[in-house]
Amino acid sequence: MAAKFEPLEGLTVSVDSVQYDKSRPAPPDRPHPFVYQISIHNHSDQTVNIFGRKWIVKDTDGDTLVVEGDGIVGQFPSLSPGQTFTYNSYHVIKTESTANGSFFGTTQQGRPVAAVIPPFDMQPPLWA
Repeated sequence: MAAKFEPLEGLTVSVDSVQYDKSRPAPPDRPHPFVYQISIHNHSDQTVNIFGRKWIVKDTDGDTLVVEGDGIVGQFPSLSPGQTFTYNSYHVIKTESTANGSFFGTTQQGRPVAAVIPPFDMQPPLWA
């Protein structure tokens, strides 16, 4: 039976910035790269080990891309109470899209927890 991931009060995610970045590599079918900065804040009273994430990117054409994997940009952050983990990454899209998702982890006691990534929009510039 799979673990049930539940929110942990005080474990939050913020989307710090989202920017169009034409200098990033992008395939012809998804030519619009967006760089984003995300922070995971641990304001709980427990240490949390983050081990995975799931992104859902929906575009205005009705297509959905789901990206799941281990770690966060190759790291497995351990956040003590009061700590924040911040990172940059990017998505490539074909048309206007909205991204959201979750980070998954465990407390030191082994409790499975999740932190929701707030939705954010990516709108390619008209000149792109």
